[in-house]
Amino acid sequence: MGKKGDKTKAAIRKAALVLFVQKGFKDVTMKDICEAAGLSRGGLYTHYGSTGQVFADIINELMSGLKSQVAEKMERDLPAALILDELLERYQSEMLDRSGSLGLAFYEYYSGMPLSEDNAMLKQYYISKTMLCSLIKYGIDKGEFKQANVNAVADLLLFSYQGVRMLSSIMPLDDDNIPKGMISEIRAMLVK
Repeated sequence: MGKKGDKTKAAIRKAALVLFVQKGFKDVTMKDICEAAGLSRGGLYTHYGSTGQVFADIINELMSGLKSQVAEKMERDLPAALILDELLERYQSEMLDRSGSLGLAFYEYYSGMPLSEDNAMLKQYYISKTMLCSLIKYGIDKGEFKQANVNAVADLLLFSYQGVRMLSSIMPLDDDNIPKGMISEIRAMLVK
């Protein structure tokens, strides 16, 4: 696919992202995406065959962007605490932003998939965990982080983050101190 096709796919993902945030995954149709992207049905189906394909591309794009940002910062030998603080700030901001969350769409999409080793959500979990573990090891090796059970801390962060995101999409979480406290404690577990 040429540059024009890539631009069109990016525009489709951008328009669909807004819909998925507003409606979740299950309530978004290809017709909705056509209207939001300003495309005919044929124009949309040239690039994507289903809402699931569009959503999967959005998730892959978001995940690979975060992973490469962290890796690039480590390659530049930036302080581990700075990289961690930026990541934790992003996670905290996402936990507090109930209106711009893909949490509901995320869980609706993945709940319809079979539990297997090939499960897309499991793959995303491993990508995130690998990124976090490499950052934690990087911090320990640089002497900026305390010795820690790297896998356990990565899991604690991931499951805490995803838990708050999911729960805040289905129940009111009026206490902003919940994510702030969790992020603060995870940081204290690591940074010397």
